[in-house]
Amino acid sequence: MKVHQTQARKLGSQALYFSHGPIVRKVVSAKAPAGSRRVQVIRAQAVSAPVEAKVANGVSAAATAAPASYDYAGDISKTVLGIILGGGAGTRLYPLTKKRAKPAVPLGANYRLIDIPVSNCLNSNVTKIYCLTQFNSASLNRHLSQAYNSSVGGYNTRGFVEVLAASQSSANKSWFQGTADAVRQYMWLFEEAVREGVEDFLILSGDHLYRMDYRDFVRKHRESGAAITIAALPCAEKEASAFGLMKIDDAGRVVEFAEKPKGEALQRMKVDTSILGVDPATAQSKPFIASMGIYVMSAKALRELLLNRMPGANDFGNEVIPGAKDAGYKVQAYAFKGYWEDIGTVEAFYNANLALADPSKAQFSFYDKDAPIYTMSRFLPPSKVLDADVSMSIIGDGCVIKAGSKIHNSIIGIRSLVGSDCIIDSAMMMGADYYETLEECEYVPGCLPMGVGDGSVVRKAIIDKNARIGPKCQIINKDGVKEANREEQGFVIKDGIVVVIKDSCIPAGTII
Repeated sequence: MKVHQTQARKLGSQALYFSHGPIVRKVVSAKAPAGSRRVQVIRAQAVSAPVEAKVANGVSAAATAAPASYDYAGDISKTVLGIILGGGAGTRLYPLTKKRAKPAVPLGANYRLIDIPVSNCLNSNVTKIYCLTQFNSASLNRHLSQAYNSSVGGYNTRGFVEVLAASQSSANKSWFQGTADAVRQYMWLFEEAVREGVEDFLILSGDHLYRMDYRDFVRKHRESGAAITIAALPCAEKEASAFGLMKIDDAGRVVEFAEKPKGEALQRMKVDTSILGVDPATAQSKPFIASMGIYVMSAKALRELLLNRMPGANDFGNEVIPGAKDAGYKVQAYAFKGYWEDIGTVEAFYNANLALADPSKAQFSFYDKDAPIYTMSRFLPPSKVLDADVSMSIIGDGCVIKAGSKIHNSIIGIRSLVGSDCIIDSAMMMGADYYETLEECEYVPGCLPMGVGDGSVVRKAIIDKNARIGPKCQIINKDGVKEANREEQGFVIKDGIVVVIKDSCIPAGTII
């Protein structure tokens, strides 16, 4: 649910006014010095949520070093370009990515995945943002243009949030072959930004859940004189093989890098992670330093690496970063102390969403007045709950929950309709894209309305947008199946979680 209040934050030489829901941005002063990397005194602002301030990754708030008094970034809105990598076909999140790009997948009832990195950028005064994608980008483009573009730029600024979809040209007739190749194919556009004063590229992922102030990240990168700085955090052995792993020296310089190692190669990457500032117990349980897939890269160094030294490299983690280290470029690690979750799989996505509604598990909160998460303003009415039992759940805007229904440990997305006497338990409903009239409903076989019909039970499931579930259905994975593809019937089972596909119809009385 959105926090409707106005916040004013002074960032560099500008004051930004955000009204959560729509973003209203007024440039109060645009007289920042033009010289890049000029030392300016700024007031550091905390951006961690209260729950993160206690313990995150084994680091107490007291262990977190206070930000420095000097900002070597100058005006970060002019010297840093944000590049969000939208991912490929999103096969790990399929079927949620069947009709949309991965960053456009709904999150936390009111939001989309792309809102996380974009909001982190805006809260850090990074106002030039591109999102690179090549699959099903229509809904993502629509969301970004309606949520941000009319308010990020100003009379004396050139702020923007834009989608760059893969396209063929006379010079390059292939689609994106990987993260590095995607950046290389649009280097001609990024070089225009460099000519206008951009010195570093902030390269982000579109499927992570975290809150981060990139200003400190950029400042540490520039102070160290690194060509590439990688955001890193400690991780346990059971999950380490899914990430790029690093070994670093006492100064934080990366001396060894391995992308998703397994077996003996994995064991060789074990280190004492107390070097990142974690407590001894956490260092023992998490003996690996994992890359978060978040980088700051010098524009000059990246251009040289992608166009001259490694013109055939397609991936940052597998090729560019190890190649840069081996070529003598300084590759630095930046220790991140907050909560971070990769939600690129159906299981991780499901667990991260449900954790938002459970106070005992929640490590991320949308309720942070100093660093809110923005999204598109939809001007929906408040949700209506008619004599229903709702516990430990999040209800999005514009929902109707009818009498006798019980909702527990669930996320109910915007415009959701839950009929009478339903049970929604440990489930995520993504809601609907629009309200449906009776005339529109008549075009659907049986005039089955969007939402969950009377008397239905939904347990451990994800119900994608505009899905129609008839009365007396049971979406409960009755046989405990781990994997099943029933797209012709309107659903898929992944990791034991039933996913009802967008726009699907589940007939009355169906048992899954």
